[in-house]
Amino acid sequence: MDFDTIILGAGAAGLMCAAHAGGRVLLVDHAKRPGEKIRISGGGRCNFTNTDTGPANFLSDNPHFCKSALARYTPWDFVSLVSEHGIAWHEKTLGQLFCDDSAKQIVAMLTGLCEAAGVRLALETSVERVDHGPEGFTVALTERGRPLSARAPNLVVATGGKSIPKMGATGLGYDIARQFGLAVTDTRPGLVPLTFPEGRFAGLSGLSLPARVTTGHAFDEALLFTHRGLSGPSILQASSYWREGEEIEVNLLPGAAPFDTLRAARPKVGRRSLVRSLDMLLPARLSDHLGEAWGLSGNLADQSDRALQALSDQLTAWRLTPSGSEGYRTAEVTLGGVATYGLDSKTMAAKSLPQLYFIGECVDVTGWLGGYNFQWAWASAMAAAGALRAGDTGAD
Repeated sequence: MDFDTIILGAGAAGLMCAAHAGGRVLLVDHAKRPGEKIRISGGGRCNFTNTDTGPANFLSDNPHFCKSALARYTPWDFVSLVSEHGIAWHEKTLGQLFCDDSAKQIVAMLTGLCEAAGVRLALETSVERVDHGPEGFTVALTERGRPLSARAPNLVVATGGKSIPKMGATGLGYDIARQFGLAVTDTRPGLVPLTFPEGRFAGLSGLSLPARVTTGHAFDEALLFTHRGLSGPSILQASSYWREGEEIEVNLLPGAAPFDTLRAARPKVGRRSLVRSLDMLLPARLSDHLGEAWGLSGNLADQSDRALQALSDQLTAWRLTPSGSEGYRTAEVTLGGVATYGLDSKTMAAKSLPQLYFIGECVDVTGWLGGYNFQWAWASAMAAAGALRAGDTGAD
């Protein structure tokens, strides 16, 4: 089978690129359906972009690499596409845009664009081998048990990272990069719950509250206690910056002044126990937990200003050391990936082999929680698609 472009991976980036690349395109994926991570994202409503997207919202060994693609395909460009297809959307919070109805609408939009563009979609198809010669790329495939061979001058790798292996995630993209001499930075789980010694927060499981979590970068969002440790948006965000063995700092009362509250209450409810006095600030279960963990005793009236200030400092700078994370099993993204210094930031093509492109999550560009990674998928895909179209027209 001869094509102009072969794209490996029918996720967000692969679908977007296939729909806009032009020419004869073969889009390959091992899954039964395209866009599976889109379908399950955002609680089934797909947080498809973030209006506040900028380079500062991404982690990479080269923080400048993402600037070109993000500037040339903005969140509002994707919003326009969504609106053109009659998909209603809303802003939930912090610039996060979701479908009103279902994430399946985004998948249907992208697959519809691919169909209109004449893309050949090969599902339940595994990649056995990739070769390159004078006539371009040859990809050995197995489609539903049947061996196939496809050829094209251009190859786009959009295979994602290692996160959520139950959906078939592998390191294929990294293997292809290494095969053709590109470096791959160390990879690790990102946007992932953090774990603690067994039973540490078992009594608090299911409890959620606003918090500020800091690991070199501070995030003000909800924190969730679980049987295995800590989760919630603030923890997921912080996890991308956390390294094994490091502390995290949790402010349980962001924007509040616990010292002032406790000091003002002292003459009024001084006979109340210190632990129960914390109920003015925190859920009772958390008050009980902290009372035991911190050895809090006595009544509020017994506490000096100095003691109340020390307690306030603990509430606003609770230092904890996770034992690990939930790993790729539940991680929403993979940090690290194909090293950006080997890629052209305007086209996503390998500098050493300009017909080989890497887009989306497999590249060492990882966004925050909240639609940023989808926006990188759309933007990097469009950067590659633009270069592929230019190639079709004979442009430089």
